[in-house]
Amino acid sequence: MNFLTGIAVYFVIWWISLFVVLPWGNKPEEIVIEGNEKSAPAKPRILFKFLITTFLAFVLWFCLWLTIYFNILKIK
Repeated sequence: MNFLTGIAVYFVIWWISLFVVLPWGNKPEEIVIEGNEKSAPAKPRILFKFLITTFLAFVLWFCLWLTIYFNILKIK
């Protein structure tokens, strides 16, 4: 896997991981302010979720890189 392909694969893994991590720990507001959606999270913690997503995507990408580098699965 060359450098550009590695970055592209990492981005795709990161994006998919983001949609896995986004719903974690979301609880709606108990008292809804007028104009807000009832299902909007009280504390979205987006930065924390981005950090978790980045770490998770790196672990998954690294496992994929090891699989390709050591030719564990024959990909032609």
